Amino acid sequence: MSMDMKMNMLFFLVLFASAISSSLAKGSLQQTLLPSEEFNDGSNASSARHLLEDESQAQTSVDLAQGFMSNDELEWAIQEFGQRCSNISRVYSIGKSVNGFPLWVIEISDKPGEEETEPAFKYIGNVHGDEPVGRELLIFLANWLCDNHLKDPLATLIVENVHLHLLPSMNPDGFSLRKRGNANNIDLNRDFPDQFVFINDDEDSRQPETRAIMNWLRDIRFTASATLHGGALVANYPWDGSDDKRTKYYGCPDDDAFRFMSSIYSHSHYNMSSSKEFLGGITNGAACTDCRYPLYGGMQDWNYIHAGCFELTLEISDNKWPNAAELPFLWRYNKMSMLNLVASLVKTGVHGRIYSSGDGRPLPGSITVSGINYTVRAGNTFGDYHRILAPRDKYEVVATMPGYKSKNTTIWLDEGPVTLDFVLDPEVSVKGSVLRNIYDCDCNGESKQEFVQFLWGTHLEVFFVVIVVLGFLLLLFQRRQKVKFSTSRQSAGAKRTVEV
Repeated sequence: MSMDMKMNMLFFLVLFASAISSSLAKGSLQQTLLPSEEFNDGSNASSARHLLEDESQAQTSVDLAQGFMSNDELEWAIQEFGQRCSNISRVYSIGKSVNGFPLWVIEISDKPGEEETEPAFKYIGNVHGDEPVGRELLIFLANWLCDNHLKDPLATLIVENVHLHLLPSMNPDGFSLRKRGNANNIDLNRDFPDQFVFINDDEDSRQPETRAIMNWLRDIRFTASATLHGGALVANYPWDGSDDKRTKYYGCPDDDAFRFMSSIYSHSHYNMSSSKEFLGGITNGAACTDCRYPLYGGMQDWNYIHAGCFELTLEISDNKWPNAAELPFLWRYNKMSMLNLVASLVKTGVHGRIYSSGDGRPLPGSITVSGINYTVRAGNTFGDYHRILAPRDKYEVVATMPGYKSKNTTIWLDEGPVTLDFVLDPEVSVKGSVLRNIYDCDCNGESKQEFVQFLWGTHLEVFFVVIVVLGFLLLLFQRRQKVKFSTSRQSAGAKRTVEV
């Protein structure tokens, strides 16, 4: 063999060895990298999710759920939490999946299961079976609140002032099958009644998981909520669809409030607000150009329209199925966002109760804000309401109740929450000679007849005197508006109390 041939062979051997060495080094590096502090390099744009991507593309021969809790393990974790933290929690089920797995909920409060004049918030995870990060993070959240509610001010604020409900898995069957839809292969986030596309109007035709959510919101008056998804890093707010089915910005009446809520989550997150895809890490659902096309039949819009609940759709992980070893990092990156969003219910907005001036009883009236076409209902038991509003100079708030005169007042909502109680005067009408309250009168025909005979008898003069006196007192009462300001500072911010 000539010297030239030997040199050529040696050269190729060196190249071959170098290629093998480089390949091995690259494989080793990929195995050891975790998403710790490197998520903030803006690389999330390269792994953008499409909300409606074909779920078959996400399937591989590898068990993606390795290291994640199975449904049985999740159930055990929920029950174990309920026993360990029974003083501030209760565990209950809102129904079952297609395959009969219970949809377990953890409620966290200083008075779990009791009705109070406090706002309620819910987190829902695992709406899509192939997006399991949310179910794990909600267990992290529950345990952190249990361990810290006596020593961390934010945890204390939430436990003592909010009823927090956590549904770790809405779609346990989809998780078991490693697919997006439920056991019937239905996308649960397309299974709700929609304002633009008339689908799913027959409640019996909906999936059991969907019906469970709808019945849940009939039982509990949630002020706000969020669902946890995977495949991107963004806070999504209504509307999810548009009237003409085109991709465009289509805001709901409370667009400012939803942008405010979304920004709370995004800017509290480790790097969501620095997204290169979504300005500020937030997006209007119908305008989401990276989502291919608007969404119809979604849970987010249904909550706002039919349940009076301000809901966000949170995409909390670029990778739908990250390595289970990354879960502690994902919890750390989303922790403050999850806590601050819940705490915002009592740290901002306007809250109060509606009373009757006649007997002081609570009224299940309604609250509207001038310029915003949306109504918030007060509770039946306490007449309490909680209205989410974006901080700005001032709002005109109106309270109404059938049978009562409406009242309105202006509030300044800049920093901290405002407590605003309304005392409504009954509407009074004279029918014939009968003085009656339109709302409260519950008289049978016999008593009415006796009362009329009484008035038109020898007591007619007394009746007119009573009318004059009542009219005078009513005029004085209407001209007297009692305003009290409380300057007490609480951990929820400077709370101002107004009564009108």
